[in-house]
Amino acid sequence: MSRPFEPKSRRDLTRREFVKLSAAAGVALGVAPAWAAEMKNEMPYRPLGRTGEKVSAIGLGGYHIGIQADEAESIRLVRTALDRGINFLDNCWDYNNGVSEVRMGKALQDGYRAKAFLMSKIDGRTQASAARQIDESLQRLQTDHVDLMQFHEIIRLEDAERVFAGGAMAAMLAAKQAGKVRYIGFTGHKDPEIHLKMLSVAAANKFQFDAVQMPLNVMDAHFHSFEQRVVPLLVNDGIGVLGMKSLGFGAILHSQTATAIECLHYAMNLPTSTVITGMDSMARLEQALEAARTFKPLTTEAVAALLARTAAAAADGKYEAFKTTTRFDGTTHNPQWLG
Repeated sequence: MSRPFEPKSRRDLTRREFVKLSAAAGVALGVAPAWAAEMKNEMPYRPLGRTGEKVSAIGLGGYHIGIQADEAESIRLVRTALDRGINFLDNCWDYNNGVSEVRMGKALQDGYRAKAFLMSKIDGRTQASAARQIDESLQRLQTDHVDLMQFHEIIRLEDAERVFAGGAMAAMLAAKQAGKVRYIGFTGHKDPEIHLKMLSVAAANKFQFDAVQMPLNVMDAHFHSFEQRVVPLLVNDGIGVLGMKSLGFGAILHSQTATAIECLHYAMNLPTSTVITGMDSMARLEQALEAARTFKPLTTEAVAALLARTAAAAADGKYEAFKTTTRFDGTTHNPQWLG
């Protein structure tokens, strides 16, 4: 088992370089985002890349559904989110040992599955493990298909080759052919270089992902930035951008440099199809709904002021421990999940 990736270079694009690159990709800061043009019942809906799907600008994170003490409350959270216009549901085969998928599956009964754009993730890097995990996820979620299935925790440089050469991609494509999966993506939280490697290996195999998930927040803009290095490429290629860890699993709020709403608005101001955030209580759900309802494109000056406030705290990655430590690396602590 190889060691998890450890970033070596701390050099990111300068702000000036990013603005130039963003402009080239059509995502210049301060421009009213066309990807948020559709509004329905106070919820913005955005295109998921080139797929033709429209997803809510805020997505419900599946991990937190499994840590809620009361299963009935978890089910109520999912259904209330769907009733209030959040249609993007996140989950993963390994979240809380499957509890998150089981609870979401129960919530999606009684007609709620039709309201949801359902996403889950698998860890398997071999054909057998990937195929098995896809089927287990479908069983737990009580559905015959997921709308988007993603390769989870692409956090090592060698993960890209393992997905394509090890048979996991073959299993995913077979699942798509069988109607179990509609779209294919990948996710990771470690370093943009690893995302770029995955995209490069995919291109070499003549494959293009439908969506890619990554940390996007007010700290990421300063440290090993996915916003600067990955997002413009995805937008240019018509790949859906899925933001996560907009609050840094809550750590960014402890820095006292930005409020929860400011953090969510910052991530929504990027060309994200959806910003996935944890909702383990009705209060957190209402916070997310308020962020969606009150979002307006941020001015260049507002973005600059927010980044100035967060620069010092973000400099060493302290508030993005998922980048700098193995604490959040589930497959590092459970290598058997990879197959």
